[in-house]
Amino acid sequence: MRFAIAVPAAAVASCLAFASNALAQSGDAPPRRPSVAALEQVIATRTPETRVETPDQDRITARRIDIVDENGVIRMTLAGQTPAPIIDGIQYKRAFNVSGLILYDEKGSERGGFGTADVDGGMAVLALDHPAMDAIGWRVSPDGAVSFSINQAPPLIREPALGDRLVPGVETATRIRLDVAADGTPAIALADKADRPRLRLTVTPEGYGAIEFLNAAGEVIHTLAPEAERP
Repeated sequence: MRFAIAVPAAAVASCLAFASNALAQSGDAPPRRPSVAALEQVIATRTPETRVETPDQDRITARRIDIVDENGVIRMTLAGQTPAPIIDGIQYKRAFNVSGLILYDEKGSERGGFGTADVDGGMAVLALDHPAMDAIGWRVSPDGAVSFSINQAPPLIREPALGDRLVPGVETATRIRLDVAADGTPAIALADKADRPRLRLTVTPEGYGAIEFLNAAGEVIHTLAPEAERP
């Protein structure tokens, strides 16, 4: 992941010009690059802190550690029992305890995290969030199944009964799912706006690559498996 830096307008314009001109360059021409003057405008320091000579402690034992910004807002929490999710100023119950790291935005709303969930057998989880629900998520289940999902952003709905705060968990579609089942079967599924899988890439039990087309009822109506069709 790349993090944005503050770039002066002149430097942005210069970089855009570089990108535009790059399309017209031949393969032998050197790549266009920002000027030293443009770089000087975005340098914060030439001597950044990159190491600590002597640790304050060899070991820190704590149930919870909070990292705050200059305004005192908690932006990161590392805990054996992470706090329940906060969405637009309201804290909601978590379905099960998660031990790990939680990330918050500048308003204190949860925007992602990773850790282990206290479910039977244990589960490893990682998520990055839309303002009021998961955007992408990884899950390693106790039975060995592994899944990755990408959710369409739901509409942002505010509820007067909640003080005009955002409503969490608004229904939306999981548009892409990547799975490796407990038995090792891989699959990539694409869903429509109604959260119905319509296309699936998989490998059959015989080892053939296949593309499956599904109808709205979830039934496979056509399969492309060229290798399986060979005599």
